[in-house]
Amino acid sequence: MKIAIVGTGYVGLVSGTCFAEMGVDVTCVDVDVLKIENLNKGIIPIYEPGLDDMVLRNLKADRLHFTTGLTDILNDVQVIFSAVGTPPDADGSADLKYVLEVARTIGSHMEQYVLLVTKSTVPVGTASLIRRTIQAELDKRHVSIEFDVASNPEFLKEGDAIKDFMSPDRVVVGVESEKAMELITKLYRPFLLNNFRVIFMDILSAEMTKYAANAMLATRISFMNDMANLCELVGADINMVRKGIGSDQRIGGKFLYAGCGYGGSCFPKDVKALIQTGEQNGYELKVLKAVEEVNAYQKQVLFHKLVRHFDGQMAGKTICIWGLSFKPNTDDIREAPSLVLIEKLLEAGCKVRAFDPVSIPDAKKDVETKMTVVDTSNIYFANDIYDAALDADALLLVTEWKEFRMPGWGVVKKVMKGSLIIDGRNIYDHKEMREMGFTYDAIGLK
Repeated sequence: MKIAIVGTGYVGLVSGTCFAEMGVDVTCVDVDVLKIENLNKGIIPIYEPGLDDMVLRNLKADRLHFTTGLTDILNDVQVIFSAVGTPPDADGSADLKYVLEVARTIGSHMEQYVLLVTKSTVPVGTASLIRRTIQAELDKRHVSIEFDVASNPEFLKEGDAIKDFMSPDRVVVGVESEKAMELITKLYRPFLLNNFRVIFMDILSAEMTKYAANAMLATRISFMNDMANLCELVGADINMVRKGIGSDQRIGGKFLYAGCGYGGSCFPKDVKALIQTGEQNGYELKVLKAVEEVNAYQKQVLFHKLVRHFDGQMAGKTICIWGLSFKPNTDDIREAPSLVLIEKLLEAGCKVRAFDPVSIPDAKKDVETKMTVVDTSNIYFANDIYDAALDADALLLVTEWKEFRMPGWGVVKKVMKGSLIIDGRNIYDHKEMREMGFTYDAIGLK
């Protein structure tokens, strides 16, 4: 079976490579010439554990191909997945220009049946717009060619995406025809031999499922952060509260960890887009607006804690930051809490020493291009965790990378000037930290 994946971003590259791993002949398409040249050399543009080896293996096996020309391979494939970007507009709605450009290209050049499957996260109703766009191009050519559209939203976790794709909890697919259903079933069956978990539904419901899933997870995070902030005020321990409510089978323990806010390419964008969809349909999503508000506040919680510890005397303080990516095992810094924190610290006149195992290059670029109103000469990107802690008045844990879990605390204490540790992910034991002589603070603890 031959398929094409349009877009070699996170979703497109992982999806295409995993399909190739299962024996499918895959061509990944992108307009970025340099990216395609690098991919053909096995140079991967993103950090995702295990992806490099899988790409190289399937390139060598001639099952995975990369090109800039969709029209060159359009009539050689049965299924085309659209995995192009849908960046947010100023009002929070998804920008569909790339999605529709793919549809126009297909309608302008297709010569035989094709199934176009949208994998990008798109607003409810986008499939109908795609269908009309393709049909309009066919009408311009005065040809009648059968085609189908479908929705197959992705549910990949950055840092664990290969496992998620190769052994999914479920595959959600919105279809309109038996033919489309048969093609999707054939394509996914090798992944699900032991338990065929493809959930077929109408396209509108599939499109909504993606947004609803991310909105629910974001809601759980913001709820726990809200509870954590209240726990601090009343003297309760959010970790105990999490265990107490997570043991209830109706609730469960996933996504109940308090911290310094969520980020990434999905949750912030999708919550905004869903709120915008509600407004476009005359409905106010009050819960999701609160989720956004709580998260915006939570990204500043570590800064507020610092201000309290130093009685507002922040100017000239040296602050160490461990972790820049929005979560471990990815180099993605989009909407990362660390960036909000760095900007607040620089505005307050602090010096920042930051370290992250993989995302420093992207963080540097973000600081240089976006933080134009602060003195960015006061940030130093360190070589390792101890270099970052050198002469620091305080150390802030922002991203819970594994190498931060058990550092040499004796070395940390020796190189730091101060003794304040603020744990933004609650990964350390507060009793042990205080017994070692640190002033320890975290999220939602006494």
